[in-house]
Amino acid sequence: MNPTTPEAAVADGEQTTGTPGPTTAEKTEHQDQDQDETGRGAVTDPDAFEAEDAEDGTDADEESSGRLAAASAAVVSAGLGVVALTGAWSGRIAAERETLIGQIKTSSGGSAAQQINEIYGDAWHATALVNGLFGLLALLVGCYVLVRPAFGAPARQPQAGWVRAVARGGIALGALGVLISVAMYFDLIVALPTATAG
Repeated sequence: MNPTTPEAAVADGEQTTGTPGPTTAEKTEHQDQDQDETGRGAVTDPDAFEAEDAEDGTDADEESSGRLAAASAAVVSAGLGVVALTGAWSGRIAAERETLIGQIKTSSGGSAAQQINEIYGDAWHATALVNGLFGLLALLVGCYVLVRPAFGAPARQPQAGWVRAVARGGIALGALGVLISVAMYFDLIVALPTATAG
């Protein structure tokens, strides 16, 4: 028997003991198959990651802008409620306009009751009407801030507590302003002066 020498086995590309092992090409093919079978989800796509990051950034920007809009609306509601109680320059202008119209109407003469109604009463009612509109706006804006989270997609973070508190304050001030304006308009708080004969 002539045993094969190790040099001859190496030269022929075979192992000296046991069965012949896989070649380099076969190993590479098996590794590619394993990656295709088990690592299919692990293959990263830079474009996909960039698209997901951009979508997350857009959602975060929209949510942040929504929270900012709600906070601004709450502050506006409180401001409108304060204006409804204290009065605004627009109400003063409306009252002065009604006073001027009343003076024009009664310039050629008229009874005392007519002058009181045209000059004083109409101006009083105009002021009450304008203040009532501000109070109604405060009510609507405050309710919008409180009701808005119930509609649309749920936010990742709940609405801030101070935003709800300010919105409730605006609603309370607006409701109080509307009640006072209604009472002023129908002369329930202070009645118009009456003319005395003689």
